[in-house]
This record gives sequence, C-alpha cells and structure tokens, in this order.
Amino acid sequence: MTGWLDAMPVTNEASLSRAVRQLRKRVMLKLLTRDLGGLADLNEVMTTMTALAELVIRRAQACIMQSLVEQYGAPAGVNSGVPQEMLVIGMGKLGGGELNVSSDIDLIFAYPEDGETNGARSLSNHEFFTKLGRRLINLINEATGEGYVFRVDMRLRPYGDSGPLVMSFAGLEEYFFTQGREWERYAWIKARVVSPAINPLNETTSHSTKLQNTAAKSLVIPPAGEGANESLHELFVHELMQLARPFVFRKYLDFGAFASMRKLHAQIRQEVQRRDRLNNVKLGPGGIREIEFIAQVFQLIRGGRDAGLRILPTLQVLQVLRENAQLEPGTVAGLSAAYVFLRNLEHRLQYLDDQQTQDIPEHPDDRALLAEGMGYPDYTAMLEQLDRHRALVSAQFALIFSTQEGDAPDNTLWHDNMQEEELRNGLGELGYADAAGLAERLLQIRDSVRYRQLQDSSRQRFDLLVPQFIARSAAQPNRDQTLTRLLNLLESIGRRASYLAFLAEYPLALQRLIDLANASAWASDYLNQYPILLDELLDAREIYRAPDWAALDAALHKQLAECEQDIEQQMDVLRQFQHVQTFRLLALDLQGLLPLETLSDHLSDLADLILRHVLQLCWREARKKHRNEPQFAIIAYGKLGGRELGYASDLDLIFLYDDPHPDAGEIYARLAKRINAMLGSYTSAGRLYETDLRLRPNGEGGLLVSSIEAFAEYQQKHAWVWEHQALTRARFCVGDARVGEQFKAIRHQVLRQPRDISTLRQEIIAMRQKMRDGHPNNSQLFDIKHDSGGMVDIEFMVQFLVLAHAHDHPELTNDRSNLRLLHRCGELGLVDAQQAERVCDLYRKLRALQHKMRLNNQVPCRVDADEIDTAPVLALWKALLGAGSAS
Repeated sequence: MTGWLDAMPVTNEASLSRAVRQLRKRVMLKLLTRDLGGLADLNEVMTTMTALAELVIRRAQACIMQSLVEQYGAPAGVNSGVPQEMLVIGMGKLGGGELNVSSDIDLIFAYPEDGETNGARSLSNHEFFTKLGRRLINLINEATGEGYVFRVDMRLRPYGDSGPLVMSFAGLEEYFFTQGREWERYAWIKARVVSPAINPLNETTSHSTKLQNTAAKSLVIPPAGEGANESLHELFVHELMQLARPFVFRKYLDFGAFASMRKLHAQIRQEVQRRDRLNNVKLGPGGIREIEFIAQVFQLIRGGRDAGLRILPTLQVLQVLRENAQLEPGTVAGLSAAYVFLRNLEHRLQYLDDQQTQDIPEHPDDRALLAEGMGYPDYTAMLEQLDRHRALVSAQFALIFSTQEGDAPDNTLWHDNMQEEELRNGLGELGYADAAGLAERLLQIRDSVRYRQLQDSSRQRFDLLVPQFIARSAAQPNRDQTLTRLLNLLESIGRRASYLAFLAEYPLALQRLIDLANASAWASDYLNQYPILLDELLDAREIYRAPDWAALDAALHKQLAECEQDIEQQMDVLRQFQHVQTFRLLALDLQGLLPLETLSDHLSDLADLILRHVLQLCWREARKKHRNEPQFAIIAYGKLGGRELGYASDLDLIFLYDDPHPDAGEIYARLAKRINAMLGSYTSAGRLYETDLRLRPNGEGGLLVSSIEAFAEYQQKHAWVWEHQALTRARFCVGDARVGEQFKAIRHQVLRQPRDISTLRQEIIAMRQKMRDGHPNNSQLFDIKHDSGGMVDIEFMVQFLVLAHAHDHPELTNDRSNLRLLHRCGELGLVDAQQAERVCDLYRKLRALQHKMRLNNQVPCRVDADEIDTAPVLALWKALLGAGSAS
C-alpha cells in the first residue's frame, strides 16, 4: 500500500484525497476477492483494513500539517518551548487492530501542551490543531465523486459532540478525573495512538506483528527515558497513555465493573429492542458486543494489577483469560469460534452494499448470497450455526454477568427502623450466645457516620451483605466469633466499593469467606489488613492448589520485568505476591490439606524466593557498584534457617561477602541496609517481613555485614556458646553460591570442633535459665514454648547433641530440622531411640497446638497443664543435662 501511494503524483490535499480513495478501492477489491475466495482469514481482513486506515490518517495528517506550518508557523509549548504535534488516537476497532470492511473510524485528537505557533500569522496551539483536525476529517470522511475513504466518528472525545475537537493533555487529564464516565473507561481500553507513527516498520512486516511491536501506542505504557535516541513523539505518546491508564485501569481489583457493564448492556439491549434489531449480529443477543464485554470486564477488573490484560485485540484477551484460568479453555474456544464466525458474517453483510450494517437482511436473495459467502449450502444451514454460536455467547454472558444471587436474605433484622430489642431477640433465636452485644454492635454500625456517608450503590450492597452474614454465620460452629470477625471486615472495606461489589457478586466466594472467618481469627485479621486478597476466594482450583514454586517464580519475574523502571511498583508487586501466596497456603492449611511440616517448608520456600528477588532488585538499584553480580550472601538463622517458618515469623538474617574491592565493606553495608528496608518498610500494599539482624557477629553493636574472613575469625575465636547454638540452624539462603559454600565450610568447621562436654553442658543450662527468666509464667497454665518440658527445652537438647557430638559424627551438621536431628541421634545411639521418638512425637504435638492457637490469636500459647505430658522431655533432659535443670 505504501509503495503504491508513494508512486502517485501527490502534491497537495486534493491530489492526496484522490489517491487515498483510489487506494481504498484497490484494497477493497483485492480483499473482497481474497476473503470470499477463502484465501484470507479474519485476521488478514482486520489487519489490512486497520493498516489502510492508519496509512491514510498518517499521510493526511503529514500533508495538512505541512500546509498549516507554512501558513502559521510551527506550534510550540508555552512552558517547555518544544515543538508540538497532534496525536490521533484510534478508538474501538481501529485501536484494537480489528477494523472491519465498512467500519467508521473512531478518533480522538490531543496535543501535549498549550502555546502558539512561531509564524508571522500566529495561532494558539488549540486553534492550530483544531484546523488540522477539521481538515483531516474532511479529507478522509467527505464523500466525493470517487467516494469516501472512511467515515469518521468523533463522538468518543471528551464531552462528545458538544466538546472541543482537540484537547490538550492537561485538559484531557482534568476531564478524566472530574467528568469521565464509566462507559468512557471501556472505550479507552482499546485506545491507541495511530498517527504520527512510532518507529515505522517496513512494509514486509505483517500489520498484526506491527500491532504487537508498537505496544507503546496502547495503554501498555512504554518505559520512559531509556536512552537518548527516544524520540519526542514517543515521549508524547508515553505521557498521554500514562495519564489515561489510571482512568481506565484501577490500582485495585475493580469488581464494580460488573454492575457498570451490566447497566450499559441493558441500555444497549433496550435500544436494540426499541429499534427491532434483534437480528443484529453485533448488538443483538449473543452478538459481537457481548463477547467484547466479556473480555473487557475482566480487563477492567484486573488490568490495574495484571499488565498482561492491557492488550487490544479481543481474541488475544480471551487467550490471556484462558492462560490465567479466569475462563475455562472450552469457554474460550467457544467464544473465539463465535467471534470469528460473527465477524466474518459481519463482513459479508457489509460486502452486499458497502454499508456499515450488522443487520441480517430480510430479502431471500440477499440471505442466499450471505450463506454462500459464509460457505453454507443455504441460509437455513447457516442460520443453524449462527443460532448455536449466539446461544453459547448468550449463555456465557448470562453466567458471567448474572448477579449470581442465591436465596434472598432475610432483611427483617437489618433495616433503617430496626430496634435493639427486636434485633436482640432475632439474634437469640438464631442461636447467638451474645445476642445483646452483637445487637449493640450492629446498631452502632447502622448509626455510624461512615455508614451514612456511603454512596447509594455501596449502601445497597452493604445492606445486602449484613443479613447474609447474620444468617450464614448462625450456621457456623463459632457463630458469635464468626459474625464479629465478618463485621470487622465489613467496616474495614465499607468505603471500598469494589470489595463490596465483589462479595455481592460472588456468593460462593462469600461462603468461603465465612468458613475462613469461622476457622481462624488470624486469617480474618489478615484479610482485614489486606482486603485485596478477597479475590483469592473466587477460584477454589487456585486457592486449594499446592504451590509450584518454579512456575510462581517465573510468573513473579515476569511481573517485575513489566514494571522494571518503577522500583516502588516492583516493591508492591513483591508484597502482593507474598501476601497472595501466604493466603493460599493459609487456605490449604485451614482445609487440613497441608501437614504442618510441609506448610513450614512452603513458607520457607516463599521467603527464600522473596529474598532472592529483593537482593536482585536492591543490587540493580545500588548507586555505587563495581560488578554485575554481588559477591554477597544472605544467611538464614532461626525458624527460616531450620525451615520451620510460621505465618507471622520474623526472619533472622546475617549478611556476608567475599570481595577484594577496597570499598566492598561500604558497598555491601549499603546493600544490606537497602535489603532490610525493602523487607521491613510499610507501604499501602503492606510489608514483606519483619527482620532480626541481632545474630550477626557482636550483635547489635557489630557491623551490619561481615567479610567471610571476619566471620570465620569471630566464630572460631570470639563467639559465645549460644551463638554456636544458633549456628546449628543456620543455612545459606540466597546470593553468591561461592560465598554460600564458604559459609557452609566455616559452619561445619565450627560445629565439628571438639568440646568439653561438661563445660558445654553448664553453658547450655545457664543459657536456658536466662531464657526462662526472660519469659516468666505466673499463671497456672502450661506455656507450650517456654515452660520446662516445652518446645525450647527440646530445641536446646538438639543443639547440645549437635555441639557435643558433631566432632565424632559430622553428619549431624548436615541437617537443621529438630525432628530429623533428634531421630538421627537415636539411630547413632547418642540417646535412647525410643525416648527420642517419644520426644519427637511431643514436639510435633506442641508445634501443632501452638500453630492452632496462633491461628486464633491465642498468644502466649498456654494450656491446662494436664493436657500435656512433659515426662518424655523432662526425662531426656535429665539424661543429657542433669537432674533438676529443666524443672
């Protein structure tokens, strides 16, 4: 197309007008022949028409721009002084690269900055670009003796027909956030700058490839300022899409999109019925628009968090939804097949008279031609296939956009005029033990300023949810606690319309939420803290699936790469990933699908994964660095080192390096500070982990990072016995593998050195007493962690066995699990094997009990002394460390 147009004698707008009209006729004739002859598929038809539209717009804009500059001078920004240009934004099917053979082209005109031209007859930038826009429309849209090129529709611009033809970026941004309506968000999903071109590709490249390679023109924002060669035009496009993106894609999951799309669809359906256009393959039931709505609603809901959904073509969006398990593969296959069929049918309807129509004709001859063009023997056969496709689309649309409400809730206990006595009696009848307290709480919510200030739609959803919470919580074993936890959550999210919409739209997810609230106070608090996790309740297949850490690591790497230029966003991606994976493990745990030891392994794997990415990000952002990869390692101690991490465990870490660079100590100290800050700092997305760095050499008074040589010297010459106890659980976590191997060698050397067992025994006993003094228990209950015969006693005995016997049995330094080490000591005859197994069984019981109590915020973890038989622990302690030492 470009070559043919270049060969035409184009010297002005009039000659260009004739040339592009002739070009359209040539393209249409060839395309019609190839399409009806079965030589072109739908993609070729759509991309060819899109390429034609883009070429015409660009040539027309360049021609008119040159003429206007000759008259008025070049426009420049009043503040920046830089040359200005008008960006032509393709909307709808043009923006999506899906233009049909007789489409209007929906356009919006915008320019970066107000100012004026530099010619003798100066115009403001607004006047200049208004002239450019009008002449551009006339050249493309005006019907002449040679026909027209494309009908131009400008009604999607801000304020529609009554608004200015062109608008500055500042005006556009103000409109988005003060006047922008919901339907405009849907329209801007497919927005793409089509002229001037970004990095024009040669004509041998397919237009579908061009659409993929010019993602910068869509709402997938290209990185800014990557190099000096980035053109001013690319910067303008980046700025435009950056200001449009938050209008279209919300930062959080936007489940309110369901109601908005449902309302818009109802308006369209009413108009179709009013105009008796039920046989319209675009707007009628089961038509093209319903498929587009299905794709777009997921884009609006999740596009703010998932950059992979900020793509343009409908068929590609459906494939991403299949890959993300948002839609079943069979559903996507059916919708895709229907889309291709309906779009092909749309083209054949438009071939009849070169009109933009989607209505099936009434005349039998036209219907016969239509069936022949679709490859069917007659109209009846084609209609049967059309009906099957439309039925499938209608069913899927109804499934996705239905309110999904079950039985109507009993609103007798929640209404504007409810009285305390009425509410109290009703709750009592439902079996609530503290009916009076819950009634008072509900009345406080109803009378609160926060409730009264809710928007009408949010209040309606709130009023829908409360009676459901009351009724469904009453069916739970812990009904009072369940309802209290749910009301806490509801108050927390009350002003977040999207979360209320989510719970109102998905009763199955609502039931999972109620089950979770019944099972765990800690889980409810976690949701209160991170309500964005409510989305995880939607898909039972995902939330109850054991993690595949390799696949999850790859997905996280991809997410981080998509926002490579924004470290703050990358930090939020890490936090959201960590919270999601923790919540999924929590869901598995509460369903009884994860043994505690497996859960701890998974939580430790998650922490390792996060630490690896944090180290990579922090080194990449380091201002002063002298090598591509740091010779630096993170060493895990405590629960993470022993792979016994819990949901709320902090991370005991130290930092080591082995680097001869003269500034290595300073460089790696800064790196460690940044790692610690990234792990522990709070943002709106929460935080990753609390850290404890006090186990480093010399504790809080020591350097934040240590060289391998300094660490070895400290451990061999200066470390206390309790530091060697801690070393029994330490392991290389992430970083430079060579530094990790050096740490491993030092650890083995230190732990395997010969020790005087009598002296060691006294050191261990003294340290245990010091810990006991730091955790006094004045109650009559048994503290399962700190009291004699509890978990700490078991852990101290394992550490004693390793330090006392690793010289003779070096294999004891190869493991860090208390259970496996104690079992191994029994096999080696260092303790009685049966006694060791009894202690292992008790340790498992204590850990499980501690875990269960922490899930319901029962801290400190104390139980009736009669519930725990500590005799095996006390007996083993006596055998190893002496009588009375654990009493």
